[in-house]
Amino acid sequence: MNIPAFGLGTFRLTGQAVIDSVKSALDLGYRAIDTAQIYRNEAEVGQAIAESGVPRGELFITTKIWVDNYAADKLIPSLRESLQKLRTDYVDLLLIHWPAPGNGVELREYMQALADAKQQGLTRQIGISNFNIELTRQAIAVVGEGEIATNQIELSPYLQNRTLAAFLDQQGITVTSYMTLAYGKVLKDPVLADIASKHKATVAQVALAWAMQLGYAVIPSSTKRENLASNLLARDLRLDEHDMARIAELERNGREVSPAGLAPAWD
Repeated sequence: MNIPAFGLGTFRLTGQAVIDSVKSALDLGYRAIDTAQIYRNEAEVGQAIAESGVPRGELFITTKIWVDNYAADKLIPSLRESLQKLRTDYVDLLLIHWPAPGNGVELREYMQALADAKQQGLTRQIGISNFNIELTRQAIAVVGEGEIATNQIELSPYLQNRTLAAFLDQQGITVTSYMTLAYGKVLKDPVLADIASKHKATVAQVALAWAMQLGYAVIPSSTKRENLASNLLARDLRLDEHDMARIAELERNGREVSPAGLAPAWD
């Protein structure tokens, strides 16, 4: 199964807020949900899915292993806990959340454990998040070509990550863009506002449509039902070559997230 082009992110959402967001999204037609162990909301996501009544087979659920659980004897037990919280026997996609080069667990060890999780049927696909080119090469060397489904990376009109995206494309690895709206900073951009006005769209729709037209998957989040519904319409928005060229010029290496000890040396 391919990575869905459009999903719901749940970063920073907890408690009732995440339950309401997931239930609203599923009601509106979202079918891909992205969470992570460190978000501490897997149980609420699981509850919302169960209460939504949407059959498990229609859903694409992603979670991410946190750095504390990278060791070979911890990764799969921690995943089983995540599955219990999510109320499912498997996830569709399991990611290593950060390469965490100084973490004391070698890349080979955690990538092998990730491959073992797939072999045991606990996840349908495996992938990585926040990996640079060199670490992605190393990950491929461990699990084999064609095994890594995605690299989930920060990517927005202000951080276009072209070198890494081009490498991933060559390898047949889908780019999943998170922070596509750069914590909302792109929403105030005059160029994007002009493009949005031309298409009678919102700026958020333009940014999301731009990423999808480049072949990337997106996982925007919101606690507001109207924003969830509006974001979904980005799937139907077609930007022309001139729009895409104007957005290409907005690149400013505007990275929002790069935690010390977890992040690699960025390309």
